[in-house]
Amino acid sequence: MARNLTIKSTQKLLSGYEIPILGYGVYQTPKNVAENVTVEALKLGYRHIDSAAAYKNEKEVTAAISKAGLPRSEVFLTTKIPPRANGYDSAKRNIDDSLKQANTDYFDLILIHAPYGGKEGRLGTWKALVEAQKAGKTRSIGVSNFGLHHLDELQSYISSGGGGAIDVGQYEIHPWLARPDIVSWLRRHGAVVQAYSPLVRNTRSEEPVLKELSKKHGKSPAQVLVRWSLQKGFVPLPKSVTPSRIRENCEVFDFELSEGDMGKLETGKYEPCAWDPTVEKD
Repeated sequence: MARNLTIKSTQKLLSGYEIPILGYGVYQTPKNVAENVTVEALKLGYRHIDSAAAYKNEKEVTAAISKAGLPRSEVFLTTKIPPRANGYDSAKRNIDDSLKQANTDYFDLILIHAPYGGKEGRLGTWKALVEAQKAGKTRSIGVSNFGLHHLDELQSYISSGGGGAIDVGQYEIHPWLARPDIVSWLRRHGAVVQAYSPLVRNTRSEEPVLKELSKKHGKSPAQVLVRWSLQKGFVPLPKSVTPSRIRENCEVFDFELSEGDMGKLETGKYEPCAWDPTVEKD
């Protein structure tokens, strides 16, 4: 499978829709540059943009789609319910606010950004997502940063009549935080696994193993990391506002990491470079 991947490759979601296997992340991308850098990504062939209400650039990244000369239907667009806005009524308002901000009739995916708000907040938000999906406001739904206990709680609610299905689980995932337990849970339930911070925020570029593999394949450490993610079957979401790096991050389909290479990147570490709401107990 990995050998035949291209930037146009997709994975099938439980909802029946297709998600492009490489996304362009816009976390912390300022409004004044978000539109232009997203246009750059789209011109390079990215067809998957990962935004969120909390990023405050939904309007700009959606505007980039038309500016790039593409129909809305050709780009997979994600947003997320703000981390502190969980709860049925709040989630409903935020879904409509995001649609208005982005000036779009629908999102391809809406995620619960984090498992805050307690059980009532999480399940109320899920109820709002299920209703939004039925109303055509989003095609697919999922979660981000849920721990195993949060996933079990949600799946129990779904199975007992709450409705919907977890199409996507989005997490910080890279060789120093591979999350095998969560990945296994998601795959067992048919969810696609997205990997944010796949480049480890450029904090690992001097790792000996990355230097070794970069030299072997004639690729940058970032390209090795994106390729690792793809070959693990994840949907990586690399982000950059630098045109040359946006290009570099998608030029990962002309080489393949060997089984031995992949083994060298199995560090067994649990070292987040970002926040980690999966450990939220409530």
